[in-house]
Amino acid sequence: MSRARTARRIAAGAAYGGGGLGLVGAAAVGLVVAEMRFAKRTVGTGLADPPRADGLYGSEFGGPEMSPGPLRLGILGDSTAAGLGVRRSRQTPGALLASGLAAVAERPVELRNVALSGAMSDDLDRQTGLLLDGDGPAPDVCVIIIGANDVTRRMPPTQSVRLLTSAVRRLRLAGSEVVVGTCPDLGTIEPVYQPLRWLARRVSRQLAAAQTIGVLALGARTVSMGDLMGAEFATNPREMFGPDSYHPSAEGYATAAMAVLPTLCAAVGVWPESDRLDVSRDEDMLPVAKAASAAAGLAGTEVTGARGPWALLKHRRRRRVPGEELAQETGGADGARRSARGDGKTGGGAARATGVTSKGQ
Repeated sequence: MSRARTARRIAAGAAYGGGGLGLVGAAAVGLVVAEMRFAKRTVGTGLADPPRADGLYGSEFGGPEMSPGPLRLGILGDSTAAGLGVRRSRQTPGALLASGLAAVAERPVELRNVALSGAMSDDLDRQTGLLLDGDGPAPDVCVIIIGANDVTRRMPPTQSVRLLTSAVRRLRLAGSEVVVGTCPDLGTIEPVYQPLRWLARRVSRQLAAAQTIGVLALGARTVSMGDLMGAEFATNPREMFGPDSYHPSAEGYATAAMAVLPTLCAAVGVWPESDRLDVSRDEDMLPVAKAASAAAGLAGTEVTGARGPWALLKHRRRRRVPGEELAQETGGADGARRSARGDGKTGGGAARATGVTSKGQ
Protein backbone atom coordinates (compact mmCIF):
# COMPACT_ATOMS: atom_id res chain seq x y z
CA MET A 1 0.00 0.00 0.00
CA SER A 2 1.37 3.43 -0.93
CA ARG A 3 2.32 5.94 1.75
CA ALA A 4 -0.31 8.40 0.45
CA ARG A 5 -3.06 5.79 0.68
CA THR A 6 -1.98 4.68 4.14
CA ALA A 7 -1.84 8.29 5.33
CA ARG A 8 -5.37 8.89 4.01
CA ARG A 9 -6.62 5.86 5.94
CA ILE A 10 -4.94 7.01 9.14
CA ALA A 11 -6.28 10.57 8.77
CA ALA A 12 -9.76 9.29 7.98
CA GLY A 13 -9.66 7.02 11.00
CA ALA A 14 -8.61 9.97 13.14
CA ALA A 15 -11.45 12.11 11.80
CA TYR A 16 -14.19 9.50 12.05
CA GLY A 17 -13.09 7.50 15.04
CA GLY A 18 -11.85 4.37 13.30
CA GLY A 19 -9.23 2.11 14.78
CA GLY A 20 -6.85 2.61 11.90
CA LEU A 21 -3.54 0.85 11.43
CA GLY A 22 -1.07 -0.16 14.11
CA LEU A 23 2.38 1.36 13.81
CA VAL A 24 4.16 -1.92 14.34
CA GLY A 25 1.56 -4.63 13.69
CA ALA A 26 2.73 -8.11 12.78
CA ALA A 27 6.33 -6.97 12.31
CA ALA A 28 6.77 -6.42 16.06
CA VAL A 29 8.11 -9.89 16.82
CA GLY A 30 11.41 -11.53 17.60
CA LEU A 31 14.42 -9.43 16.67
CA VAL A 32 12.37 -6.27 16.16
CA VAL A 33 11.09 -6.37 19.73
CA ALA A 34 14.57 -7.08 21.08
CA GLU A 35 16.09 -4.23 19.10
CA MET A 36 13.38 -1.79 20.17
CA ARG A 37 14.12 -2.57 23.80
CA PHE A 38 17.83 -2.14 23.16
CA ALA A 39 17.28 1.19 21.40
CA LYS A 40 15.16 2.47 24.28
CA ARG A 41 17.97 1.62 26.72
CA THR A 42 20.61 3.39 24.67
CA VAL A 43 18.94 6.64 23.60
CA GLY A 44 17.35 9.56 25.33
CA THR A 45 18.87 9.04 28.77
CA GLY A 46 21.00 11.04 31.17
CA LEU A 47 20.24 14.53 29.85
CA ALA A 48 19.44 17.52 32.04
CA ASP A 49 16.13 19.34 31.60
CA PRO A 50 16.19 21.79 28.69
CA PRO A 51 16.89 25.43 29.58
CA ARG A 52 14.02 27.88 29.72
CA ALA A 53 14.00 30.48 26.97
CA ASP A 54 10.69 32.32 27.49
CA GLY A 55 10.83 36.08 27.17
CA LEU A 56 10.99 39.01 24.78
CA TYR A 57 13.16 38.79 21.67
CA GLY A 58 14.07 41.64 19.35
CA SER A 59 13.35 44.35 21.89
CA GLU A 60 15.29 46.88 19.80
CA PHE A 61 12.35 46.91 17.41
CA GLY A 62 10.04 48.21 20.12
CA GLY A 63 8.51 47.20 23.41
CA PRO A 64 5.17 45.88 24.69
CA GLU A 65 3.89 49.45 25.04
CA MET A 66 4.34 50.16 21.34
CA SER A 67 1.58 49.52 18.82
CA PRO A 68 0.90 46.91 17.55
CA GLY A 69 3.02 45.32 20.30
CA PRO A 70 5.10 42.14 20.07
CA LEU A 71 4.17 39.09 18.10
CA ARG A 72 3.24 36.25 20.44
CA LEU A 73 4.87 32.90 19.62
CA GLY A 74 3.91 29.64 21.31
CA ILE A 75 5.94 26.42 21.12
CA LEU A 76 4.32 23.07 21.87
CA GLY A 77 5.44 19.47 21.57
CA ASP A 78 8.07 17.06 22.82
CA SER A 79 11.76 17.14 23.71
CA THR A 80 12.76 18.44 20.27
CA ALA A 81 10.44 21.41 20.68
CA ALA A 82 11.70 21.94 24.23
CA GLY A 83 15.37 21.81 23.22
CA LEU A 84 16.52 18.81 25.23
CA GLY A 85 20.26 18.28 24.95
CA VAL A 86 21.56 21.86 24.81
CA ARG A 87 22.87 23.86 27.75
CA ARG A 88 22.06 27.44 26.80
CA SER A 89 18.61 28.91 26.31
CA ARG A 90 19.73 30.70 23.17
CA GLN A 91 20.40 27.31 21.54
CA THR A 92 16.86 25.99 21.94
CA PRO A 93 14.61 25.95 18.87
CA GLY A 94 12.15 28.32 20.55
CA ALA A 95 14.84 30.95 21.07
CA LEU A 96 16.19 30.49 17.55
CA LEU A 97 12.73 30.82 16.01
CA ALA A 98 11.80 33.82 18.15
CA SER A 99 15.04 35.62 17.29
CA GLY A 100 14.67 34.81 13.61
CA LEU A 101 11.02 35.87 13.48
CA ALA A 102 11.83 39.15 15.25
CA ALA A 103 14.63 39.85 12.78
CA VAL A 104 12.54 39.12 9.69
CA ALA A 105 9.40 40.89 10.97
CA GLU A 106 11.41 43.77 12.48
CA ARG A 107 9.10 43.49 15.46
CA PRO A 108 9.56 42.13 18.99
CA VAL A 109 8.49 38.56 19.65
CA GLU A 110 7.19 37.30 22.99
CA LEU A 111 8.06 33.59 23.34
CA ARG A 112 6.29 31.08 25.52
CA ASN A 113 7.44 27.46 25.27
CA VAL A 114 5.19 24.87 26.93
CA ALA A 115 6.74 21.81 25.25
CA LEU A 116 7.60 18.89 27.53
CA SER A 117 10.38 16.34 27.13
CA GLY A 118 8.90 12.89 26.63
CA ALA A 119 5.51 14.25 25.61
CA MET A 120 3.23 12.34 23.28
CA SER A 121 0.31 13.80 21.39
CA ASP A 122 -1.96 13.14 24.37
CA ASP A 123 -0.16 15.95 26.22
CA LEU A 124 -1.05 18.55 23.60
CA ASP A 125 -4.43 19.26 25.19
CA ARG A 126 -2.70 20.25 28.45
CA GLN A 127 -0.09 22.32 26.62
CA THR A 128 -2.75 24.09 24.55
CA GLY A 129 -4.61 24.94 27.73
CA LEU A 130 -1.49 26.54 29.18
CA LEU A 131 -1.34 28.88 26.19
CA LEU A 132 -5.05 29.65 25.89
CA ASP A 133 -6.60 29.45 29.35
CA GLY A 134 -4.79 32.40 30.92
CA ASP A 135 -5.86 36.03 31.05
CA GLY A 136 -3.71 37.15 28.12
CA PRO A 137 -4.47 36.93 24.41
CA ALA A 138 -3.86 33.78 22.39
CA PRO A 139 -0.53 33.47 20.56
CA ASP A 140 -0.39 34.99 17.11
CA VAL A 141 1.34 31.86 15.87
CA CYS A 142 2.24 28.48 17.32
CA VAL A 143 4.78 25.85 16.31
CA ILE A 144 4.06 22.22 17.24
CA ILE A 145 6.73 19.51 16.93
CA ILE A 146 5.35 16.11 17.91
CA GLY A 147 5.21 12.47 16.89
CA ALA A 148 8.50 10.73 17.69
CA ASN A 149 7.36 9.45 21.09
CA ASP A 150 4.03 8.36 19.59
CA VAL A 151 6.00 6.02 17.33
CA THR A 152 8.44 4.67 19.91
CA ARG A 153 5.67 4.10 22.46
CA ARG A 154 3.34 2.60 19.86
CA MET A 155 0.42 5.00 20.14
CA PRO A 156 -2.11 4.08 17.42
CA PRO A 157 -1.55 6.53 14.56
CA THR A 158 -5.24 7.40 14.28
CA GLN A 159 -5.22 8.41 17.95
CA SER A 160 -2.01 10.40 17.44
CA VAL A 161 -3.47 12.36 14.53
CA ARG A 162 -6.80 12.85 16.31
CA LEU A 163 -5.08 14.38 19.33
CA LEU A 164 -2.93 16.64 17.17
CA THR A 165 -5.85 17.91 15.10
CA SER A 166 -7.84 18.56 18.28
CA ALA A 167 -5.06 20.83 19.58
CA VAL A 168 -4.68 22.56 16.22
CA ARG A 169 -8.45 23.15 16.07
CA ARG A 170 -8.43 24.81 19.50
CA LEU A 171 -5.54 27.07 18.53
CA ARG A 172 -7.12 28.00 15.20
CA LEU A 173 -10.47 28.79 16.84
CA ALA A 174 -8.58 31.05 19.26
CA GLY A 175 -7.15 32.98 16.30
CA SER A 176 -3.63 31.50 16.19
CA GLU A 177 -1.79 30.55 13.03
CA VAL A 178 -0.26 27.09 13.37
CA VAL A 179 2.86 25.46 11.92
CA VAL A 180 3.37 21.74 12.59
CA GLY A 181 6.79 20.14 12.38
CA THR A 182 5.77 16.60 11.49
CA CYS A 183 7.13 13.37 12.94
CA PRO A 184 10.87 13.02 12.26
CA ASP A 185 12.32 10.04 10.43
CA LEU A 186 13.37 7.79 13.29
CA GLY A 187 15.24 5.56 10.86
CA THR A 188 18.14 8.02 10.96
CA ILE A 189 18.91 7.45 14.65
CA GLU A 190 22.28 5.71 15.08
CA PRO A 191 21.42 3.25 17.90
CA VAL A 192 18.49 1.88 15.84
CA TYR A 193 19.54 -1.11 13.72
CA GLN A 194 17.95 -3.16 10.97
CA PRO A 195 15.24 -4.32 10.65
CA LEU A 196 13.95 -1.82 13.21
CA ARG A 197 15.57 1.04 11.27
CA TRP A 198 13.52 0.25 8.17
CA LEU A 199 10.35 -0.18 10.19
CA ALA A 200 10.94 3.05 12.15
CA ARG A 201 11.42 4.97 8.90
CA ARG A 202 8.29 3.51 7.36
CA VAL A 203 5.94 4.18 10.26
CA SER A 204 7.33 7.63 11.13
CA ARG A 205 6.89 8.79 7.53
CA GLN A 206 3.38 7.38 7.43
CA LEU A 207 2.53 9.28 10.60
CA ALA A 208 4.10 12.48 9.24
CA ALA A 209 1.98 12.27 6.09
CA ALA A 210 -1.18 11.59 8.08
CA GLN A 211 -0.41 14.54 10.38
CA THR A 212 -0.19 16.79 7.34
CA ILE A 213 -3.50 15.59 5.92
CA GLY A 214 -5.20 16.11 9.27
CA VAL A 215 -4.00 19.63 10.04
CA LEU A 216 -4.18 21.09 6.52
CA ALA A 217 -7.96 20.79 6.68
CA LEU A 218 -7.87 23.16 9.67
CA GLY A 219 -5.80 25.84 7.94
CA ALA A 220 -2.43 24.94 9.45
CA ARG A 221 0.85 24.53 7.57
CA THR A 222 3.35 21.72 7.99
CA VAL A 223 7.12 21.41 7.62
CA SER A 224 8.63 17.98 7.20
CA MET A 225 11.26 17.18 9.82
CA GLY A 226 11.94 13.93 7.94
CA ASP A 227 15.60 12.96 7.87
CA LEU A 228 16.57 16.63 8.18
CA MET A 229 19.76 15.74 9.99
CA GLY A 230 20.21 12.29 8.51
CA ALA A 231 22.73 13.11 5.78
CA GLU A 232 24.70 15.44 8.03
CA PHE A 233 24.61 12.86 10.83
CA ALA A 234 26.16 10.24 8.57
CA THR A 235 29.26 12.39 8.06
CA ASN A 236 29.22 14.62 11.16
CA PRO A 237 27.50 12.70 13.97
CA ARG A 238 29.30 14.55 16.75
CA GLU A 239 28.23 17.91 15.34
CA MET A 240 24.59 17.20 14.50
CA PHE A 241 23.50 15.03 17.42
CA GLY A 242 24.04 15.39 21.14
CA PRO A 243 25.82 12.99 23.51
CA ASP A 244 22.92 10.49 23.51
CA SER A 245 23.04 10.16 19.68
CA TYR A 246 19.28 10.75 19.65
CA HIS A 247 18.49 14.37 20.41
CA PRO A 248 20.01 17.12 18.24
CA SER A 249 23.06 19.13 19.21
CA ALA A 250 23.06 22.93 19.09
CA GLU A 251 23.93 22.75 15.39
CA GLY A 252 21.22 20.16 14.83
CA TYR A 253 18.60 22.39 16.43
CA ALA A 254 19.80 25.33 14.33
CA THR A 255 19.34 23.22 11.19
CA ALA A 256 15.80 22.32 12.23
CA ALA A 257 14.96 25.90 13.20
CA MET A 258 16.16 27.24 9.86
CA ALA A 259 13.88 24.74 8.10
CA VAL A 260 10.85 25.92 10.06
CA LEU A 261 11.60 29.68 10.14
CA PRO A 262 10.51 30.59 6.57
CA THR A 263 7.16 28.84 7.04
CA LEU A 264 6.73 30.46 10.45
CA CYS A 265 7.35 33.88 8.92
CA ALA A 266 4.99 33.14 6.03
CA ALA A 267 2.25 32.13 8.48
CA VAL A 268 2.23 35.62 10.01
CA GLY A 269 2.61 37.37 6.66
CA VAL A 270 6.18 38.64 6.91
CA TRP A 271 7.79 36.31 4.37
CA PRO A 272 7.53 37.37 0.71
CA GLU A 273 5.04 35.15 -1.07
CA SER A 274 5.08 34.41 -4.77
CA ASP A 275 2.13 33.54 -6.97
CA ARG A 276 4.39 31.26 -8.98
CA LEU A 277 5.72 27.89 -7.98
CA ASP A 278 9.46 27.47 -8.47
CA VAL A 279 9.72 24.33 -10.60
CA SER A 280 13.51 24.46 -10.33
CA ARG A 281 13.04 23.54 -6.65
CA ASP A 282 10.39 20.89 -7.41
CA GLU A 283 7.56 23.00 -6.06
CA ASP A 284 4.16 21.80 -7.17
CA MET A 285 0.42 21.75 -6.56
CA LEU A 286 -0.72 18.20 -5.76
CA PRO A 287 -3.66 16.40 -4.20
CA VAL A 288 -3.34 16.72 -0.44
CA ALA A 289 -2.46 13.07 0.21
CA LYS A 290 0.21 13.02 -2.50
CA ALA A 291 1.68 16.31 -1.28
CA ALA A 292 1.75 14.96 2.29
CA SER A 293 3.44 11.75 1.17
CA ALA A 294 6.03 13.59 -0.92
CA ALA A 295 6.83 15.98 1.93
CA ALA A 296 7.28 13.12 4.42
CA GLY A 297 10.11 11.79 2.28
CA LEU A 298 11.86 15.13 1.75
CA ALA A 299 12.91 17.03 4.85
CA GLY A 300 12.32 20.77 5.04
CA THR A 301 9.33 20.66 2.68
CA GLU A 302 6.36 22.90 3.46
CA VAL A 303 2.80 21.83 2.69
CA THR A 304 0.08 24.48 2.64
CA GLY A 305 -3.57 24.03 1.78
CA ALA A 306 -4.63 25.50 -1.56
CA ARG A 307 -8.04 25.02 -3.19
CA GLY A 308 -10.33 22.13 -2.31
CA PRO A 309 -8.42 18.83 -2.33
CA TRP A 310 -5.18 20.46 -3.50
CA ALA A 311 -2.10 21.53 -1.55
CA LEU A 312 1.04 23.50 -2.33
CA LEU A 313 4.36 21.73 -1.95
CA LYS A 314 7.03 24.38 -1.31
CA HIS A 315 10.78 24.41 -0.76
CA ARG A 316 11.51 27.87 0.55
CA ARG A 317 15.02 29.17 0.00
CA ARG A 318 17.15 28.82 3.10
CA ARG A 319 20.72 28.14 4.09
CA ARG A 320 21.87 25.78 6.84
CA VAL A 321 24.14 27.51 9.32
CA PRO A 322 26.30 26.19 12.15
CA GLY A 323 24.29 26.11 15.35
CA GLU A 324 26.86 27.81 17.54
CA GLU A 325 27.34 30.62 15.02
CA LEU A 326 23.61 31.24 14.89
CA ALA A 327 23.30 30.97 18.65
CA GLN A 328 26.02 33.54 19.16
CA GLU A 329 24.32 35.95 16.78
CA THR A 330 20.78 35.50 18.11
CA GLY A 331 21.84 35.14 21.74
CA GLY A 332 18.58 34.19 23.50
CA ALA A 333 16.24 36.54 25.35
CA ASP A 334 19.12 38.79 26.34
CA GLY A 335 21.31 38.32 23.29
CA ALA A 336 18.36 38.86 20.95
CA ARG A 337 18.65 42.55 21.77
CA ARG A 338 22.13 42.47 20.26
CA SER A 339 20.91 40.33 17.35
CA ALA A 340 18.07 42.72 16.61
CA ARG A 341 20.48 45.60 16.22
CA GLY A 342 22.34 43.59 13.56
CA ASP A 343 24.57 45.75 11.38
CA GLY A 344 22.09 48.58 10.97
CA LYS A 345 21.27 47.51 7.41
CA THR A 346 19.45 44.21 7.65
CA GLY A 347 16.97 42.56 9.95
CA GLY A 348 19.63 41.34 12.40
CA GLY A 349 21.73 38.28 13.03
CA ALA A 350 19.17 35.60 12.33
CA ALA A 351 18.18 37.26 9.07
CA ARG A 352 21.80 37.40 7.95
CA ALA A 353 22.25 33.76 8.92
CA THR A 354 19.35 32.65 6.71
CA GLY A 355 20.37 34.92 3.88
CA VAL A 356 17.14 36.98 4.01
CA THR A 357 15.88 40.29 5.27
CA SER A 358 12.32 41.35 5.96
CA LYS A 359 12.12 42.70 2.42
CA GLY A 360 12.89 39.62 0.37
CA GLN A 361 14.83 36.50 -0.25
